Amino acid sequence: MTSSGVTPRQDGGAALRLLRDGELTVEGRLVDASNTTLRGILTLDGMTARCVYKPVRGERPLWDFPDGTLADREVAAYLVSAATGWDLVPPTVLRDGPFGPGSCQLWIDEPDDAEPLVGFVPADAVPPRWFPIAAARDDDGTAYALAHADDPRLARLAVLDAVINNADRKGGHVLVGPDDRIHGVDHGVSFHVEEKLRTVLWGWAGRPLPADAVEALDHLAGQVRGPLGAELAEHLTLSEITELAARIDRLCRRGRFPQPSRDWPAVPWPPL
Repeated sequence: MTSSGVTPRQDGGAALRLLRDGELTVEGRLVDASNTTLRGILTLDGMTARCVYKPVRGERPLWDFPDGTLADREVAAYLVSAATGWDLVPPTVLRDGPFGPGSCQLWIDEPDDAEPLVGFVPADAVPPRWFPIAAARDDDGTAYALAHADDPRLARLAVLDAVINNADRKGGHVLVGPDDRIHGVDHGVSFHVEEKLRTVLWGWAGRPLPADAVEALDHLAGQVRGPLGAELAEHLTLSEITELAARIDRLCRRGRFPQPSRDWPAVPWPPL
């Protein structure tokens, strides 16, 4: 549940209506973000919720993402997530705001006692059922491992990232909500037509996809070639939608999690 009582699962009702039609007041800026990222408050018919508002005018141009906007890709990621039935991406819409059009996403409050699922751990003390992903050392030379939990919720997020070709799955983009569900955020650099998957969730690389993932992908393939594809056409290019369908087909055909590429860095920087 969010700070307002409006939940991400209300994707067909209250949450989306509030995001689209609510009065948006900016509270402040998230200074660690590379593009303008604002936290706001939405109010509508007695409902109140916090949101993340990313105005298009605050986006830095990216040479390898010349088409469309990061805000459109944020919305596209939500639409694909919703179509899987996994609801991993919080409800997200494209709307006007105090600084012009941009993406508006429901804010997720992480409980103070939420157990992290991704992080740096001592190299000689990787927790049981965690996957070490990369080696690191601190300023004193102490060895650490970048690692993540072997958790089916994260496995679903890894599948979604492979589908949308997420080029920036940092550990800090994985949130654990009060209901113990996980949420992926920050998908502005996704859906490229070339393979650009960069993620900290490589623990299942090359392993068979879970049965529920195969079923979800099979359903998603039909949706992309039908009603979902029409929705995505408002946010992505035809080439990006065509390649999205091709990625889904390849995942279904191979039945395995993708392997890291040797042609570009497989882990984003910074990783958290």
